[in-house]
Amino acid sequence: MKTAVPCYYHLDVEVGPGRVGQVSRILAAHLRHWDLEDLMVPVRRGAEMLLRAIDEHATDKDASIEMWWNGQHLITAIGGHDRDLRPDQDLRACLADIAAMSDGWGCCAAESGGTIIWFSQRARAGERVPLVPLAPSPDLRQGLRVPRALPVSSLVAPAAAVEPVLAGAL
Repeated sequence: MKTAVPCYYHLDVEVGPGRVGQVSRILAAHLRHWDLEDLMVPVRRGAEMLLRAIDEHATDKDASIEMWWNGQHLITAIGGHDRDLRPDQDLRACLADIAAMSDGWGCCAAESGGTIIWFSQRARAGERVPLVPLAPSPDLRQGLRVPRALPVSSLVAPAAAVEPVLAGAL
């Protein structure tokens, strides 16, 4: 069975009518790279709906898009920087479509005062793969040689080498 490596992608974009299709193709390319072709259609559709809604309703056209893959779920989040864009009024129809096509969705406030809308797609049972375990980093005991592990003869200098140094110091 193939194992999944957790993946993350971030894209900042200025939304416009020509950019929606371009961003959709960029997201599809990343999903293809992550071997998630089955999730391409709903992710592209959801991202296009949100970007078009931002283009239509927002005064600030800058947006951030993030995707996370954890081996079972793909979460796509699109954050607009417009403080006046209200999901309950301006994006109601768009959010209803996203709720119908996704496994989960939500929205929250961003630190910049804008709104982040996310939706998730669950991998089908045959697509679930375990995550690749990360190798633990060595701690200090493994990375450094402890003096007690060295033979005593290598820790102590020969007596002949110590005597001339002491004689010169006196």
